[in-house]
Amino acid sequence: MLLLSVVGDEREKVAALDAGADDYVEKPFGIEELLARLRAALRRAGPSGDPVLEIGDLVVDVENRTATMAGREVQLTPHEFELLRVLAQNEGKLLTHPTILREVWGPAYGEESHYLHVYVSQLRRKIEADPARPRYLLTAPGAGYRLVNPIAPAS
Repeated sequence: MLLLSVVGDEREKVAALDAGADDYVEKPFGIEELLARLRAALRRAGPSGDPVLEIGDLVVDVENRTATMAGREVQLTPHEFELLRVLAQNEGKLLTHPTILREVWGPAYGEESHYLHVYVSQLRRKIEADPARPRYLLTAPGAGYRLVNPIAPAS
């Protein structure tokens, strides 16, 4: 966390740093200094470490933007991967059509559910053993979709 303050008192700076701030910038400051401090903070934060999500036999590597099903790589378009990523990061949760559309295509597509239906169908053909009887990518009629682990024990 980078703290910007008009207070230049040393005790205030020490208190802010001890409370968890990573850096303290006193106003007024130049934009170049601020940008340099932000770059330094990002370097210290390290790589994003985006997760590898495992849902049954499906593995979604968010950082490398790859997916495998039962050990075989699944060839996905960018939108298919984004759709799978959003669903995988919300495993088991029902995501509504507008929510998915905003996450994958952006706010302008909030009511364009035909896009979503086409991509879900394409994704099912790629990850489901029997796309007509999906076990991973389930439909909640009139509401949305959820990605589930069909191998997980019932609770």
